[in-house]
Amino acid sequence: MKSLFLSLFLVAAAMTGSLAQNKMNKVQHIVLFKFKPEAGPEKVKEIVAAFEALPSKIKEIKGFEWGTNHSPENLNKGLTHAFILTFDNEKDRDTYLPHPAHKEFGKIVGAWLADVTVVDFTNQAK
Repeated sequence: MKSLFLSLFLVAAAMTGSLAQNKMNKVQHIVLFKFKPEAGPEKVKEIVAAFEALPSKIKEIKGFEWGTNHSPENLNKGLTHAFILTFDNEKDRDTYLPHPAHKEFGKIVGAWLADVTVVDFTNQAK
């Protein structure tokens, strides 16, 4: 019984380590939007829905999250919507950027943005 427990523990520890290592290598593509005043709630909702559809069109997107700003620090500079796309590596991110579905989304959102910020990083935490 001790042997079985030890084996299961070692397998779990190895899996946890590999998951942590795997997470470290992922590319996080962070996109922040500031909408023009004329982009009303319905237009913003339409744009968010179009962004949410990208993972079903671009297989390289491994994760997608989004939300609206609610920081009390008042440092968002008018950026209200945050999106985080996860890619396995830079090659997959580089495939996403010129992808026709991404380009089409750019046409949908472009006219409605007052500002956009994009930051990509690979997790360096240990």
